[in-house]
Amino acid sequence: MVRIKRTSKQMSAKNLAKKNISKKDIGIMADLRNLAIFGTACVLAAGVAFNLYLSSLSPIKNLEDFKPNIVTQFYSADGEIIKTFTAYTFQKIDIADVPEDFIHALIATEDKNFYNHKGYDISGLARSTVQNILAGRVVQGASTITQQLARILFLSNERTFDRKIRELVVAARIEKTISKDKILEMYMNNVYLGSGAYGVEAAAETYFNKKLKNCTLPELALIAGLPQAPSVYSPFNNMDLAIQRRNQVLGRMYKMKYITKEQYEEAKEAKVNLTTVPRFYTTNKAPYFCDYVLKELEKLGFDETDISQGGYKVVTTIDYKTQIAVNEAILKNMRNYGLTKPNHQAAVFSFSPIDGRILAYAGGKDYTQTQYDRVQAIRPSGSAFKPFVYAAAMEKGISPNDMIEDAPIKIGDWAPRNYASKYRGEIPVYSALMVSSNVCAVRLIQEVGIRAVIQIARVLGITTPLEYDYTIALGSNGVKLFELTRAYGAFANGGYVVQPYAIERIETSRGKVVYRAPKTKVSRQLSLKTAAEMTAMLKTVIEHGTGAAARIGKPAAGKTGTTDDYKDASFVGYTPNVVTGVWVGNDDNSVMRSIQGGTVPALIWRDVMKVATQPHGNVDFNYPEIQLKGFQAKPGSIKIIKEESSTENNNETETKEQQPQNNFEPVPMQNEATTPKEVLRNFKQQQAQQQPAPQPVVQQVAKPAPSAPTPIPMAIPESLH
Repeated sequence: MVRIKRTSKQMSAKNLAKKNISKKDIGIMADLRNLAIFGTACVLAAGVAFNLYLSSLSPIKNLEDFKPNIVTQFYSADGEIIKTFTAYTFQKIDIADVPEDFIHALIATEDKNFYNHKGYDISGLARSTVQNILAGRVVQGASTITQQLARILFLSNERTFDRKIRELVVAARIEKTISKDKILEMYMNNVYLGSGAYGVEAAAETYFNKKLKNCTLPELALIAGLPQAPSVYSPFNNMDLAIQRRNQVLGRMYKMKYITKEQYEEAKEAKVNLTTVPRFYTTNKAPYFCDYVLKELEKLGFDETDISQGGYKVVTTIDYKTQIAVNEAILKNMRNYGLTKPNHQAAVFSFSPIDGRILAYAGGKDYTQTQYDRVQAIRPSGSAFKPFVYAAAMEKGISPNDMIEDAPIKIGDWAPRNYASKYRGEIPVYSALMVSSNVCAVRLIQEVGIRAVIQIARVLGITTPLEYDYTIALGSNGVKLFELTRAYGAFANGGYVVQPYAIERIETSRGKVVYRAPKTKVSRQLSLKTAAEMTAMLKTVIEHGTGAAARIGKPAAGKTGTTDDYKDASFVGYTPNVVTGVWVGNDDNSVMRSIQGGTVPALIWRDVMKVATQPHGNVDFNYPEIQLKGFQAKPGSIKIIKEESSTENNNETETKEQQPQNNFEPVPMQNEATTPKEVLRNFKQQQAQQQPAPQPVVQQVAKPAPSAPTPIPMAIPESLH
């Protein structure tokens, strides 16, 4: 009995403890419940209060007559508007002319409750608010069409909470000012839809070359899917994503019963037929350059919507007159040589070697045919790479007046040849560069080492892969025209490498400067002596060598480039103030017969530089004087770069081919004849002094007396033979 009583007492104590614990739990739960109720009440009260506040807002005066004047424009350095991001690229459209399928597609995609809310969607707002609070930043939007219109017309695109509040306020005022249909109409006329198109009518013309009313259901769905991310879903940029987004829109239309299942199935299988000539290019006077500017803006933190709708004034570095000259020179010279097919392309890049301002930029001959930027394409440079070999040699102490053997050479199984298998025997280093001797470039890279040449190319700004191989001396590796031209800038600017840039400053619509280009990045990578020697040698290329077609009547230096398979031709040259690179080739990498660096590229370069250098007059390079006198030096006073196994007989044989035949030949002095007529006259005078009777130009020149210096044959253009 006692044991039973103890158990009962124990049970009573346990029950009492449980009751006490239950009371505590109930108390805590009650507090939490009351707190939740209070919090909910506060939120509801705040919501009601905010809703009442929004309802009390006054309408916006004259909203129906509103015409946005906040447009972003790109300006050239000389004040020309080269691109306009405008809200009215094409004519406005009245909502009565908008197909019902498009209205349904837009509402299903952007704002399914459009006709039921007061400018804002409370449930959507609450959902996005929770997501944003959890993330600690704005990661999800719940903007109605009215809110989007408020942002387009009056606000910025910054992702902040205070901007969201202002957006709600403006949206509520818009709803009190104009009808739902008018809101929809204004939105459709002002929304940016990618690829330069503002408004739905502009998008229809841009993508399909149709009026909106003539577009099919799948075409309307594609346009309706663009506002969320215009560049991402643009069919010009990514067709797969565009189709995927279009089908999402069609799926929502079917879910909301705007279309039947049969319509949905048929539309999502439809093929996208884009226009072949986008119409927005007419608002872009320097399209390849403007694309480059957009990339620079993105690096500065501006996204596409900021740029297109931010109302900025972007002042660029481009010289509009030079850009027009580029466009005309490409078309004219390619047409003259029969390069009229779509795959026949050219690219031009021009900048200032002093401060880095980009003066002209064309990534192709016709932006309406292809938007691929060939200034940034990687293509073999051919002999245009040789100056880096010569620069490495100058840095190693080799002189332009040192002699080098222009004779066949073999390295392992590789036996490079000169153009037309033409060799000249011992010639000055500068002459070897002037006539673009392949074997001499190979002898030089043997002399200074592959590593030294690669190092020079790297410090001058060539970033593309370069094989550790002797063939790089002949430009076998691919390089970007942008980098190749930038590297030549060091020859023009005393050995300093300057980083090209495209944007001078950015202003808001109220004139506030939000960005100004910092001081140009400059680094010295070559000695002044090397820059002077390279310029003296490269001057002869234009004056008497393979680049004679590029003469502009003022001091200039440059180098031709032609790959051995005739797939790429280029010319890069400079004056003290302007450096310009030109590339010509086929997009399909096919052969261009008879097109060399000294033909079309040199002619394009000439036409461009005549305009680009006008503001600078005939100024010459401010360099120490470099005398080029190779053949007149005393025996033993200069270095001869040759193979030890070369024999006197071999040299004598090759000397016979020093006669000018099909290409330009070396000349004795830098200040010799500068026109074809003078060249021919001097050549005849030299022939008369050496021989008692006149001889045909193609015959061998009589050997001078042993004590006399060996004369350098004159440069005779092929047209004068």
